Order: sequence, then structure tokens, then C-alpha cells
Amino acid sequence: QVPLVESGGGLVQAGGSLRLTCAASGATFRRYGWFRQAPGKEREFVATVYWSSGNSNYADFAKGRFTISRDIALNTVFLQINSLKPEDTAVYYCAAAKDWGSYDYWGQGTQVIVSS
Repeated sequence: QVPLVESGGGLVQAGGSLRLTCAASGATFRRYGWFRQAPGKEREFVATVYWSSGNSNYADFAKGRFTISRDIALNTVFLQINSLKPEDTAVYYCAAAKDWGSYDYWGQGTQVIVSS
């Protein structure tokens, strides 16, 4: 089991920004993703980044306010969220995939709470 450790969540006012961090120890993977789960809702895809190229894809709601990136030297993936809205309140999860299929590893999540 490869641990993925998320950090950077917290309580922020609407309009603010956060940068979430996902640190993977001991290995790198083909792609990484961020997902979120709001209270009472199912987990949803936010964004993914391909480790070698840095190319990324976003859910429609994430385009424009969310930016996923990776730092190869730090073996870390980031999710920058700007202009936060109360509806962004959720637990955000990092995931890693060894190949092109489903994600193989998941972090424990980091809570983001956006106050209006």
C-alpha cells in the first residue's frame, strides 16, 4: 500500500483560495486525480494530471477555478482552488493510478469548508 497524504484543507470564506497538496511516498504513478465528496452526496471527479506530460483534465464545474499540477522533484500533486464557493465544501481526496484504468490508491481526504 502506497500512502497518499493530503493536506491544505481548512475553513475559508467564500471568494478565498486554497491549495491542496497530495504527497506520495515511495513511488510515482501514471496519473493522479482529485475527487471530492460533499455531505450527503456521492464522490465526484474534480481533475486529473498525467505525471509524465503534466497534461490535465477537469470536470466541467472545475474549469476556470481549479488548477491541478504536479512537482516531479517533490513527488507531489497540487490542487489550487480559487474563488471558493460554499458549494465547494467537501472532503477532497487524492488518488493515484498505475495505469489507464481505475485509481489504485486513495488518500484519507482533507476537509474544505467554505463559509458564506
